[in-house]
Amino acid sequence: MTSNYTVTVLGLGAMGLPMATRLASQLTVHGFDIAEPRLKLAEEAGIATFATAREAAKGADAVLLAVRNGEQLNDVLFGENGVASVLERGAVVILGSTVGTEAIPATVEKLAEYGVELVDAPLSGGPKRAGEGDLLIVVGASPEAREKAAPALELLASTLTVVGDKPGDGQALKTVNQLLCGVHIAAAAEAMALADALGLDQAKTLAALEAGAAGSFMLSNRGPRILEAYTEEGAEVLSRLDIFVKDMGIVGKATRAAGLAAPVAAAAEQLYLLGQAQGLAAADDSAVIKVVAPTKRTK
Repeated sequence: MTSNYTVTVLGLGAMGLPMATRLASQLTVHGFDIAEPRLKLAEEAGIATFATAREAAKGADAVLLAVRNGEQLNDVLFGENGVASVLERGAVVILGSTVGTEAIPATVEKLAEYGVELVDAPLSGGPKRAGEGDLLIVVGASPEAREKAAPALELLASTLTVVGDKPGDGQALKTVNQLLCGVHIAAAAEAMALADALGLDQAKTLAALEAGAAGSFMLSNRGPRILEAYTEEGAEVLSRLDIFVKDMGIVGKATRAAGLAAPVAAAAEQLYLLGQAQGLAAADDSAVIKVVAPTKRTK
């Protein structure tokens, strides 16, 4: 890994900025975001920022995308100001987002016209782990594309799992991952709401649960934020609730297409949809507790 390898990070939000900062520790990093405050934060972190995505992407060995969905993916790459046309042949696009498998075939076909390959590499772990290079990344891509993306992926991941040799394989595994994550967050919120309803100290309950068989990464990660949901400010937004509206929607599409019943995932999806309808879309996903328990009982 040398500074001769250039990565362009498009999207410097909660995940994109710490990833860009991590990459900049060993690689040359270009960054772009539509929000001026995010660009300023990136500049303070030593990342070269640009006025447009196209300018940021010129000459890059790899472009790392932190987009919201398939529509944004298509727009960033092939829209009016899309970057695909300015990429050099042999470059790779690393898709770190969860967009589902549906958008992948057309993206691969269009990128091939420019001599560019897609590395399907959805990631998880949250902003803190992104900045530490401690992400879980699951990859679907040709061996050649994986090799080109390796300098970036190896800096970001502590667990790098190659799922298959074609784009779409990573999205498929991430869909399974998100089913579990969405259910676990919803279950943790319900458990903390029940603890409060039973008159228990939620913080003590959380500590006890973490030490036993009911413990999980999501319980430990979201639990403290769930307990902050009723404060005036709410929990710091590290993962918006409407992200799980999107992700559980992807899960639902996948299970229906496979002819698979997934009643637990469907129930969790309804909680996130209710949260969105109640004005919690931009809140941290831990605020889903307020769907089942709008107010805290124990003071």
